[in-house]
This record gives sequence, structure tokens and C-alpha cells, in this order.
Amino acid sequence: MSSSYERLHDSYVSNKGRSTSCVALAVLLGCLIVLGVLLAIAVLKRPPPPKDHETLPQDNSGGNSSTNQCSMALVESIPIQMKYKANVTLGIPLEQVWKDLIAMATDQVDVVSFYWTLTGEDIKVNSSTDVPGRNILKELGELPSRNISVRVVTSVPSVRTNSTDLKILKQKGVHVREVNFGRLTQGVLHSKFWIVDRKHVFIGSANMDWRALTQVKELGVVIYNCSSVAKDLHKIFQSYWVMGQSNSTLPQPWPAKFETDINLDHPLLVEAENVSSSIYLSASPPSFCPPSRTQDLEAILSIISEAQHYVDVSVMEYFPTTRFERPLKYWPFIDDAIRMAAFERKIKFRMLISCGRDSDPAMLPFLQSLASMDNPHDDISIQVKLYIVPVGNQTDIPYSRVNHNKYMVTDKVAYVGTSNWSGDYFITTAGVGLVISQHAPQPEWKTKALQSQLRAVFDRDWYSEYAVNLTDLGHRPDCALST
Repeated sequence: MSSSYERLHDSYVSNKGRSTSCVALAVLLGCLIVLGVLLAIAVLKRPPPPKDHETLPQDNSGGNSSTNQCSMALVESIPIQMKYKANVTLGIPLEQVWKDLIAMATDQVDVVSFYWTLTGEDIKVNSSTDVPGRNILKELGELPSRNISVRVVTSVPSVRTNSTDLKILKQKGVHVREVNFGRLTQGVLHSKFWIVDRKHVFIGSANMDWRALTQVKELGVVIYNCSSVAKDLHKIFQSYWVMGQSNSTLPQPWPAKFETDINLDHPLLVEAENVSSSIYLSASPPSFCPPSRTQDLEAILSIISEAQHYVDVSVMEYFPTTRFERPLKYWPFIDDAIRMAAFERKIKFRMLISCGRDSDPAMLPFLQSLASMDNPHDDISIQVKLYIVPVGNQTDIPYSRVNHNKYMVTDKVAYVGTSNWSGDYFITTAGVGLVISQHAPQPEWKTKALQSQLRAVFDRDWYSEYAVNLTDLGHRPDCALST
């Protein structure tokens, strides 16, 4: 049996993605430098300068300017029975954000989720903690009666469940398409996002699962009144939607309507509430990205390479390998970028990796290898902790009680994604990332900048009772990586 919350579905998918390997040792500079060159030149196809903007004016800095309000906020789901100290930073509750998005919809709601299990019966569990999920399912199903179009995209199930959510929604007039990523890319559709009225957006770690509302620790971002971002995300939605047709085939190249004006080289520039933000969306897999779309791996590597002081990472899984293809392949790109930045540029890394009852113990040696580089004498700082959500009396609920976050925050950028950090998620599996760089004077930086709030959330978790150093792990029944 697989070893994580999402591997209930992932482990049944055999991804046979492309492998990557390190070139032979380079004289003096060594393999890491050569790998860095390969990343920049060969592996990643950086997007060319975009075409003339059709809808967004270009400013003198080479970015895209927008008059949208683009207010944004962190969104979190904290599992029941988890307690933090008073006066810590908390995101807006996920249930509240989803309910608000449904309530404010007037025209169209598009939802992408890996899978749907919004009631306890879907997984043969009788728990009152599924009530928020039931309510979301009910409210989504009522939208067509308000003359609001609802479209849902999900992955062709990689494991059979008892879920009736999509059947119920179809009966109420919701349009549903399942994308067979196994056939198209040998992966799955792992993205999770909402688009409401082409101007409001939610992106985060949460699937359409009642456990995401009460039993799993989730993190995302909601952006209101930001049609530029919403319309750009809609292009990604449309790529899934058209590939959800029977007998679809991947276009080569993607038609021009899927190209984007917003990417790493030309982010969207937004001014709101005295906070200046640069925003763009990244995506995977490469086969679903037109040349102008920044690939998710490129975004992550760029963020690490541009950090000047620190990089904080919180992800459910971290493997410098593939996970689902057979045979497994070594996939060192992110791992090498971390080691290089810490060793050569003295960037301080903090890695907060989830550990639950279903986590794969094979992850531990890779984390120990990273942590072994930590050397204060040489000013090399890579600290690794495991985040353990207490199971308590929730033992009857499978694939829950885990920190499902997938984000990174540096002194330059906030990144919130939908992918775990292992090879398949960037080679064959569909995911999206939201990249935000912000500037603001005090006190706006602390009170209004999402980037600052994300760092505060990371600090909250890093110093909490739930974060355990690898050297202090010992035997902990709620963490499969413990001895």
C-alpha cells in the first residue's frame, strides 16, 4: 500500500516519464555546475518573449500592468483537535472561502480537483466531521438552479471509490469531464483550483474532499477581483477541458489561444492597498505547457536561484527521485539546486516535510542526507523538520491527519503550488503554481502582504509542538518515518 494521503490514488498509477541524469564530472567545477547549465539550457525550455499584448498593456519594466484590485489572502484548513498558541497567524478557513466563492458567483464556476469525496460514505466512514463537505456539495449542486454554469474537471480515477459526488452534480446540471492523463501523459491530473466569474481564483493543496475541510492541514491562496489572473488560469482549465473529450490527443503545438502573456519573464504587476505585487502562474507537465507558459519546475528552480537570504519550504513529500514509474529514476534537480544554493551562496534553508501514518519511510534517508550538509562552521544551513499532525481519536478515518501543504517562501517570493516535490509531479502529472513577489512599506508589509503572512505561517509551524527535528524523532506512532 502506498504511503501518503494522496497516494491512495497516486500509487495505482504507473508513470513512465522521462528520466534525467547527471553528466560526467566536469573538471574543477564538478557535476553540480554542469547540471545547472543543463537546467538553464537543455532541460527547461524557457519561454521566449511574448507576443504583443492583446489585452494587457506592457509597462516600461517589461511586465504586465493591471488595474484589477487583485486582493489576495492566505487560506488554511487546520485539522480539528489541533491547537496553536494565541496570537499566531492563521489563514482564512478553507470552508469559509469555498462558501464565499459559491455565494458570490453570478455567471460561471469552474472547479478542478484530482478527485471528489465530499461525504463520509464515499470512503465508507461514518463521521460527523464530513458535514462541511456535505454542505459544499449541496451548495455547488444548487448553482445551476440559479442559472450559473458549473464545470468540473477531474482525473480519470486511478482507484475505484464509492464516491457519488459527480453523479449527483451531473443530475443537477453540472458539466463534468474526466481527463485521462494516464493515456495522455502516463500521469494524473493533480491540480486543485477554482475560477469564479472569470475574476476570482482559489489555488491550493485542497482536493474536493471533506477531509480537506476538517481532517487534513491544507494551504492555498484566494484572489478576488483579479480578472487578469483568472483569465490566465482559465487557459489552463480550458486545456484540461478539451483534453477531457473522448479520443483527445495532445496538440503539438498548442493553439495560440492557450498562449499566455504572463510568465516568469513578464509577470502581472498589480498595485493594491499600498502593496505592489508581481504575479504569474506556472504549470506542469511540459506537454501541457505552450512555449510561453513557465513550467512549474522552472519556477521553483528560479525562485531558489534568486533567493538572497533564506528559503523556507513546506511540502508533504520530498523525493529526489520519481515515485510511480517503474523502474524508479533518480531526479536530482530540486535537490541539487538546494545544495548548491546552501553551499555556494550560503542561503539558509528550512525544510518542513510532512509525516503521517501513511508516509513512505523511504523518504527519510533523502531528508537525512540534506540535513547532514548543515554546518554552522562553514555557514551552510539546511535544517529539516518533520511536521506530525496528531491522530488522536480520528483513527478510523483513512488518509487523513497529515500536513498537505505545498509552498515555499523566500526573501523575494511566495510560491503556492499543488504538487509534491518528486519527479513525476513535474514530468507527467498536471499541477499549477502561483508565484507572487511583493513590496510594501511598514506596516502594510506585515498586515497586508501575502508574502509576509506566508512567512509568518511557516514560522508558526516551524516553532510549533508539531514540528520535530530528525535527530529527535524517536518512536512516534503518528509518523511512519519514526523508528
